[in-house]
Amino acid sequence: MTLYDADGLAQIPTGWYADLMKAQPAEPRSSGGARSKLLDAAISIIRKKGYAATSVDELCAWAGVTKGAFFHHFASKDSLAVAAANHWSESSDALFAAAPYHRFADPLDRVLGYLDFRKAMLRGEVAEFTCLAGTMLQEAYLTHPDIRDACDATIGGHAAKVESDIAEAMKLYDLGAPWTAESLALHTQAVLQGAFILAKAKGSAAVVEASIDHLRRYIEFLFRRPSENAGRKNRRRSKPFAGRESSPRRRERSTAPTSNVTITPILVGADLHLINPRAAY
Repeated sequence: MTLYDADGLAQIPTGWYADLMKAQPAEPRSSGGARSKLLDAAISIIRKKGYAATSVDELCAWAGVTKGAFFHHFASKDSLAVAAANHWSESSDALFAAAPYHRFADPLDRVLGYLDFRKAMLRGEVAEFTCLAGTMLQEAYLTHPDIRDACDATIGGHAAKVESDIAEAMKLYDLGAPWTAESLALHTQAVLQGAFILAKAKGSAAVVEASIDHLRRYIEFLFRRPSENAGRKNRRRSKPFAGRESSPRRRERSTAPTSNVTITPILVGADLHLINPRAAY
């Protein structure tokens, strides 16, 4: 089940996220103290321009504070960046904790709902939906270890929340696998962060949407759940390997012709098909 259809999209509580994490507006915000304004400035400007291209003067001008106020709260631009990463983590954690996909009893529905929620948040300009931590990591991972560690904690902490649902789903579906819940949770973040980079290159959210769709299908396949796009009604769930007579490799050997033609296995949806490459064109 897709959690957020066209009719329900407007009910998703992403407005607060957009307001809090949007790109630089025409006017700096007037509410809040100097420290809060500087954190907002860092989140907005760095996501739009990058860490290296963001200056203390620009941060102060956006926040409407003096340099004296800046250095009263932060020893350097680096210390502001670390604080901004922590603030970003706290704010996004609060948003995701309140997301409606948590109401699903099935943990796999929660994992898929999480992806639907991420897709629903792809609104506005690229700087409005991409990740502050991922943006800073690309520039600072080697030269600023304190920023790298703060951003790693942000992304890793987010992955850990997805990991708990994946681990529960593995138990529910009796899924014995050579991979771990942690590795799949980190993979979800790798797909998202990589898609954000492509969105910056292409100036569009479309590539992120497509990447999330691919990731969703991949997870459905891992858990042997038929895709919602398959058009089948009253589908029954089965244990991942129940009723599997043989492995794909064994089926390939048993159905291979006696000629020297190579039979290549390909995946179509959740089914394995054997294709003769000479007859494929």
